[in-house]
Order: sequence, then structure tokens, then C-alpha cells
Amino acid sequence: MQLIAPADAMFLLGESREHPMHVGSLQLFEPPKEAPEVAPDNADDGFVTEAYESMLRCTDVQPTFRKHPAFLGPVTNLAWSFDDDVELDYHFRRSALPRPGRVRELLELASRLHGSLLDRHRPLWEAHLVEGLNDGRYAVYIKFHHSLQDGVSAQKLMQRAFTSDPGDDEVRVPWALTPRKPRGGSGRNASPLQLLSRTLGSAAALAPSTLTLARAALLEQQLTLPFQAPKTMFNVRIGGARRVAAQSWSIERIKAVKAAADVTFNDVVLAMSAGALRSYLLEQDALPQAPLVAMVPVSLRKEHETDGGGNMVGTVLCNLNTDIGDAGTRLQAINASMRDAKQVFTQLPRVQQLALSAFLTGGLVFALIPGFVASAPPPFNVVISNVPGSPDPLYWRGARMTGNYPLSIALDGQAMNITVTTNAENLDFGIVGCRRSVPHLQRMLGHLETSLKDLELAAGV
Repeated sequence: MQLIAPADAMFLLGESREHPMHVGSLQLFEPPKEAPEVAPDNADDGFVTEAYESMLRCTDVQPTFRKHPAFLGPVTNLAWSFDDDVELDYHFRRSALPRPGRVRELLELASRLHGSLLDRHRPLWEAHLVEGLNDGRYAVYIKFHHSLQDGVSAQKLMQRAFTSDPGDDEVRVPWALTPRKPRGGSGRNASPLQLLSRTLGSAAALAPSTLTLARAALLEQQLTLPFQAPKTMFNVRIGGARRVAAQSWSIERIKAVKAAADVTFNDVVLAMSAGALRSYLLEQDALPQAPLVAMVPVSLRKEHETDGGGNMVGTVLCNLNTDIGDAGTRLQAINASMRDAKQVFTQLPRVQQLALSAFLTGGLVFALIPGFVASAPPPFNVVISNVPGSPDPLYWRGARMTGNYPLSIALDGQAMNITVTTNAENLDFGIVGCRRSVPHLQRMLGHLETSLKDLELAAGV
């Protein structure tokens, strides 16, 4: 057995039927051109069947995909147990869509799968190969418990199963990929003396870092602080059912706005989301006068740490300036909010970055207190996360991945989550909402397109 790290254990302790704690992705694939022709209302059954059977033959399951919480009598969530014999046909399943096999039916299936809990008596992951799309494509939905992988490490692991070479016929699956050997030293391989030295060094740096944070937050007002966000329809107690929405946008459109407005790529993504949230709330007659605040995750992993599993994510808070009607003015205000927050954040050692992140997001813990969500202001209104993807087209045995939509977690007080990732020439949005609390979630997609058009108009592109 292996002890569960405190950051990973939090995702196990916080899970309930209303709060599944897994991250997932919905991937769309176009079968290779040389695959046999099929009827237009069916997926390529021959290719999909062979793909499914070849993946099931990959039985060298790596430790991350063999572990689940150990049950020590009535006590759990303290240590990992590793299964020697993983029942692959339970974890990797084949499904088919009902007619007419539109993307709408695919998203409805993904919504149901994303709202169901993982079995804690088995390794905490699950994948579904989905056929039956009427345009000949097939899909893969996969989810990992957040205690196993954060979004960045899961995305990096998934990318290793693909290739940029459409002629590569090797069968690679995430559960059989051996971890890369780290380049240089890392905390995972450090000796007890090295770990003690680093801890003492971090403690010594804590006092000046604390003064820096206090000055930035209170005097220079560089930091957006928690519990200053307005109450919205997203900041309520949620149920366990989910609805997902997904769509792709051209990266070139976003880069054009970035260059014209002299902001960052992520600033445009945040402004695009802010404009969509403003329009959605106006449509629901629920836009507050005060601006919404987004929690923006920041990966703290170095390149050699991406295969280690677990969680290593910091956060900053961004003022989305949804009280501003003009898209261009809103974009510049978001740029200023993120620039100020990152200026403070990047000056800190990683231990202090984690401590600051815990302070900014710690209000989520209070949601476990009965009545807190209904009576207190939210620490922030929504999570908007940008997970790095591949700049090149990716293939699996000649099948091109045409969509890669990340799906994250909704929580009490956080009924909607927006996550994006790059996929070759596209930026893929995955939106998750509480089915009960966020009506007509798919309308956010239309609002995102309108928001991007408004930004293009404001930037003159």
C-alpha cells in the first residue's frame, strides 16, 4: 500500500452522490480514409471493432490505473490499494448511440456518464468507445478520479497515446503507458534530508512572501480576493446529474484578437467566456450589478513532473468585469486583473504559491457546512480553466482526433465549469453544468460565438 497525499485525499473526502470528483474528456475521431465504406448513418463498425479488441489486448496496466482507496475496516482514504488483476472489459466499454446518431445524442450520453460515480472498490477510471455517429466518426469518453490525475497530467498522458504521424499503426492506450523517467531531481525522488532542507528553506521564505502578499492585496490591490463575488444562479447547492456542452473554435480567430488588442491568449479566452456568461445571465434575467469573479487554475508542474499523477495546481482569481457592456473595454480590464494577479503569484516559491492558492479557494470547503452556500457570498462564481493541448493534429492508428473536449467538476456553489484545450488549429470548449441548476446549458455555445464576434469587432479584426 501507498499513503494518499493530502491534496489527493481531499478529492476523495469531498466526493458524494451530488459531487462526483472526476475529470474527463470527450474525444471525436474520424476513421482513416482507407477504412471500409459504411452506410452514412453508421460508424465504421469494422474499424471500431478492431480498435476496441486491439486495445483490450493491452493488459500491462500501469500502477496509476490499478489503484483505489484501501478499506482498512471502517477507515478509508488513507492509503492506496493496487489491484493485481484489472478487469479491463469493465473499465473499457463499447457503447452505441441511438438513431439518428447526432452530436446531440453523443452529448446526452456524455452527460449521463459524467454524472455517475466511479466504483471505489475498483481502480478509479473508466473509458467508453462510442459508435453510431451519423457522420461516420466515433468517440471516446474517458474519466479519471481527480485523486489520480489533475487535468494537466491527464491531458499529457492522453496525448502520449496519440501520434502526429497518420501512418503510425502502433496500438497505444493510456493505461499501459509507462511513466517517463524524470529529468533532473524532483521532490518525489528526494531523500528525507533533501526534503527537510527544502521545507526549512520554504519556511524561511514565508515571512517576506507573506508581507509581499499583504501589501499586494491590501495596499496595492493587485489581488482579487475571495468572497468579493456577487451571488448568482451558479452559486447554489447542486444535484448529482450533469449536462455537458462542447464546441470548437478556430485558434487563428483568437490569436488575431490577441495580437490586435495586445493581450494574452488566455485573456481572450477569459473575455470570450465572460461575454458569454454575461449574455447567458441577461437571458435568464439574472445578471448581478457587481462583476463575476472566476477562479483560474494554474499548473505548477515542471515538464519532467507531468507523468507523476496526483495534483499540483495553483489558482488565481480574475475579475471578469461582466458589469461592462463593451467587449473591448472588458477585455482590457480582464487583462489588467490577470496581469496583476500573476505578477504577485509568479514571484513566490512553489510552496507559497500552493499556500496562496489554498487561501483563495479555501472557501469551497465551507460549502460543506449546511446553509453556508445559501447564506454567504461565494468565494468566486465560476471556474475557467485552460489546459494545454497539442499544437499538431493527433492520430490513433490513422484515425484523426477532430475534437478533444475537456469535462471537469461542478460543486456546491459552483454549478458551472468551463474548461478549454488546444487541439491542432482549434480551441475546444467543454462546459459542465448541474442539470437542475443551469437550464439550457447548450445556449452558452451560441453566446460564446457571439462574444468572440464582439471581441473581433472591438479589436478591429
